[in-house]
Amino acid sequence: MSLALRSALFLLFQIVTVVPYALACLLWAPLPRHRRYRLTLGWPRMVIWAAHRLIGIRHQVIGVHHLPQGPAILMSKHQSTWETLFFPTWMPRELCYVFKRELLYLPFFGWGIGLLDMIHIDRSRGRDALEQVIEQGSRKLAEGRWIILFPEGTRTRAGSQGRYKLGGARLAVGTGAAVVPIAVNSGECWPRRALVLRPGMITVSIGPVIVSEGKSAEQLNLEIEGWIESEMRRLSPHLYRDAASAVTRSIPA
Repeated sequence: MSLALRSALFLLFQIVTVVPYALACLLWAPLPRHRRYRLTLGWPRMVIWAAHRLIGIRHQVIGVHHLPQGPAILMSKHQSTWETLFFPTWMPRELCYVFKRELLYLPFFGWGIGLLDMIHIDRSRGRDALEQVIEQGSRKLAEGRWIILFPEGTRTRAGSQGRYKLGGARLAVGTGAAVVPIAVNSGECWPRRALVLRPGMITVSIGPVIVSEGKSAEQLNLEIEGWIESEMRRLSPHLYRDAASAVTRSIPA
């Protein structure tokens, strides 16, 4: 079976399953949040499974020992829809995504995330929006949840680098939470806006905790960007012209 046909079947699988699952999410809305969270994860688990079975997309996770016991903010490279679905199904704690409020209005998908009490940003509020995010973030962390966001703000093409925005670093400094940087090369199998996906191994690399206390948001952001981008060049050296020098810099003298 051709990759184009398998990719079409995979897309059809997502469309056919998301509608009834979204309706089910509405039915179990009265349940406690942790129960709703576990039940809602059924759909992303099915999509990850289907990507494996229909396309041949596999995954491996390295650096698991870096995950902390206490509060944390995960900041990840974002190349694909894949990691958006994978992280909540794999991480040992409930995740709380930071996203723009407009996503809540998406039929079906928006309904599901709207019921999980995550952090949505009202960009029209300007600086007040950041204060609101820090307040919500502190509450989520106190509940034992981890916050996750993509510092580049959107999916990037495999082998490219977007601008690392300060929002995540400001949230970490404002809450005092440690940051866990994550590199992932999912765009090599599931590129953004691609109709035909490719089989292969996706590597999720979890980096050492970066402490936020005593640092400015700008300094913290540079440390996060430095680790993630250096690791991306180690994971996918064939896609980066400066990969050799970046890997050399990452090796201790």
